[in-house]
Amino acid sequence: MLVSGCFASASTPKPNSGLESDGVSTVTNVSLPSSRLLPFAPTDEFLQCVPYARAVSGIEIYGDAWTWWDQAKNTYNRGKKPEVGAVLALKKTSRLKYGHVAVVAAILDSRKIMVNHANWGSDSRTRGKVHYRQPVVDVSPNNDWSEVRMMNTIGTFGRVYPAHGFIYQPHETAEAH
Repeated sequence: MLVSGCFASASTPKPNSGLESDGVSTVTNVSLPSSRLLPFAPTDEFLQCVPYARAVSGIEIYGDAWTWWDQAKNTYNRGKKPEVGAVLALKKTSRLKYGHVAVVAAILDSRKIMVNHANWGSDSRTRGKVHYRQPVVDVSPNNDWSEVRMMNTIGTFGRVYPAHGFIYQPHETAEAH
């Protein structure tokens, strides 16, 4: 499956779409806190991951998704532990030539989160749309979120993607919500 990368320039989740693929246990009746996410008005416009992540996280970084990690270095706290409202920054790869960013919407456990993100898909039906509460699993050997598998738009987990980690919201944004 080809996944579109996100550069600078809404689908509905399936009911009970748990983490059943690849031997990961099913998640049901999960509370999905989103109080740290800024509101985002529905739109029919084609959306890239960068403007969407910036709008809902309050993290004011511009440019291709793969540049966010380095740009955040002296402005935002960064780390290897997910927090609701933080931005998960994926590295640039041959399949993600612009990288990808997604906003943490819920933490399920130490190795499973749900994200909201835009432009994660392989066809015109899924590209450019916001996808809500999409499961992400940490598959890194050291449980440090350096390698993740994201649920794709057909409800299965795709390939392993290298990740930088999480860029945390400014305190004023996190505290305001």
